[in-house]
Amino acid sequence: MSVHTQQRRNINLKGGTGFTLIEILIVMVIVGIIMAVAFLSFGILGDDRGLEKEARRLSSLIEVISEDAEIQGREFGLEFMLAGYRFVEHDPLVDQWFEVQGDDYMRQRDLDEGVEFELTIEDRKVLLHEEARATEKDEDNPQRDLTDDYLPHVLIFSSGDITPFELGFVRFADRSQVILEMTLEGELEIRNDAENAL
Repeated sequence: MSVHTQQRRNINLKGGTGFTLIEILIVMVIVGIIMAVAFLSFGILGDDRGLEKEARRLSSLIEVISEDAEIQGREFGLEFMLAGYRFVEHDPLVDQWFEVQGDDYMRQRDLDEGVEFELTIEDRKVLLHEEARATEKDEDNPQRDLTDDYLPHVLIFSSGDITPFELGFVRFADRSQVILEMTLEGELEIRNDAENAL
């Protein structure tokens, strides 16, 4: 009996010492799937839903503020930074632009980390700054009034007209892009990389 048991152990040890190539490939596929799910859940790769949500939010804000401009007879502007935007208001009495205070709709908003704007106006790329530009006098040089030079990128007139523009929401990790466009006809359109209107 002990001789047969010893022979069986020797046979089992010889046949079960390694993995087959198929087993290794299956494990690699499973690990790959788990890593892909983890990347998506942490937003490293992400999808276009976050970009579309930001584009829809800005589109809705522009529509609301455009209606306010028409109803109240006020002029507004929209200034873009590299990763954010804010609304400003024109004061016709002093002919200057001012940041809107105390209005939650018009407060400065920042994009998610890793997302930046690419702005095009009249078929020209606009160089965007990281910070909002000053709308008030420069404290270092009170003789230079920056409000004379300040003009927001997009004008929202009391007549209902809005400066045509094309704004790309770009995620640099995977180069995904969603575009918000104000057409010459005055329509806001959102489209993805494939340029299909949403």
